[in-house]
Amino acid sequence: MSRSDEQWILLVLQSIIHNSRDHLMVTDEKGNVRLVGESSKEIYGVDQSEMVGKNVIKLEEERVFSPSVTRRVIDELAPQTMMQETHSGRKLMVSAFPVFSPDGGLCAIISYSHDLTEILDLKRRYETLTVQLKQFENEIEELREKNTASEGFVAVSEEMKAIDRLVKKVAVVDSTILLLGESGVGKNVIAKEIHRNSRRAGGQFVEINCGSIPEGLLESELFGYEAGAFTGAGKSGKQGIIEMANQGTLFLDELGELPLTLQAKLLKVIQEKRLQRIGSTTYCDVDFRLIAATNRNLEQMVKEGKFRQDLYFRLNVVPISIPPLRQRPDDVAALLKVVIRTLNERYGMNKRLDPDATSALLHYQWPGNVRELENLLERMVVTADEDVITMSHLPREIRETFEHQPSSEQIESISLRDMLDQVEEKWLRYAAERCRTTAEMAELLGISQPTVVRKLQKFAIKSQFKIESSIQK
Repeated sequence: MSRSDEQWILLVLQSIIHNSRDHLMVTDEKGNVRLVGESSKEIYGVDQSEMVGKNVIKLEEERVFSPSVTRRVIDELAPQTMMQETHSGRKLMVSAFPVFSPDGGLCAIISYSHDLTEILDLKRRYETLTVQLKQFENEIEELREKNTASEGFVAVSEEMKAIDRLVKKVAVVDSTILLLGESGVGKNVIAKEIHRNSRRAGGQFVEINCGSIPEGLLESELFGYEAGAFTGAGKSGKQGIIEMANQGTLFLDELGELPLTLQAKLLKVIQEKRLQRIGSTTYCDVDFRLIAATNRNLEQMVKEGKFRQDLYFRLNVVPISIPPLRQRPDDVAALLKVVIRTLNERYGMNKRLDPDATSALLHYQWPGNVRELENLLERMVVTADEDVITMSHLPREIRETFEHQPSSEQIESISLRDMLDQVEEKWLRYAAERCRTTAEMAELLGISQPTVVRKLQKFAIKSQFKIESSIQK
């Protein structure tokens, strides 16, 4: 072999070592370091130049790494794999194997290290989340004892706890409440909670959805009518829901759908505390507590001339904004428990969620909020033949957002490196779904932002943000 061939082989070997995904190190038969990857500073806290030429026994004595897998290969003359710790506290999975000359003598040892520090940190975080889930279950049981009559009102997240405190504060007075939030977040549940804790709890809680009744019928439903007031009217007339709420609570859901003509009439009733049935010439006094709710932006509707400004000001006395379920994941675990228990009591069943199904539901974004969660759980409870609801009972779109942890059979059939990659990829996808930038992902996972970007590219994970734009320069 010519000298130029030897130089070419050396250059290729150095390039392989420096560009390998794993940290590589090559020693001679006595354990003297001949080649080492450029990541030595990051892995061991020692520069590449300081390691080349040193013996692994010396490096082990200096606690650069311990124990030395190379030393064990020299002793055993066979491949070795072990856990190794650096003086900086990193945990490494190290494998090494001997290289023999044609005459059978040991001539070199090659080792490669895989940094498990981040994986082990993620494992600890996972264990912490498991403990928190148990705590949530305990909190739910406490809620069950304290609020058995609250009809599903759950407040585990800090956002909902703040709303709960506000609800209890305003319930004891008659101030008008305006509930704001997306469809399905549970505005009617909070309205009932306010009524239940108010001095009007002995009166009726009367609810009407202003968007579900045709405009031609809505006026008569709200205000009632006298006998013969219009074609088809009942012979004895009819009491409207506002009258029905006298001495109680009137809940107007989807108020943004109320026509402008009825907005003016409702405003007059609120101001004067009296109403006139359709076809009547007399007024009757009404005393009710008003709670309104909408998923629309009333301020914008006022600007567009679609909602009366004076009525908006009358309603916007105590606004309560309810965040969507995807922004309060702490409440999801609580709601799963409460809704399953309620359905079991209603239908005389004993259904429960297994851990994988629970995890999948916790990862789901719930675009339909609490209403979607309740409907989905009821569907599974009443259709599942088994008492235990598993991943197979979940809709396809929910299963696809969640990846199983490998079973024991799968664990036995794959290598340690593949297992570690699966854990890494799972947590990266979990963070990518919940964060807006790679910087947020790095903070959530407890690793550096460049590491996040590198691993996203490694696993070809496409997040909802542009990776390049989130790298700090």
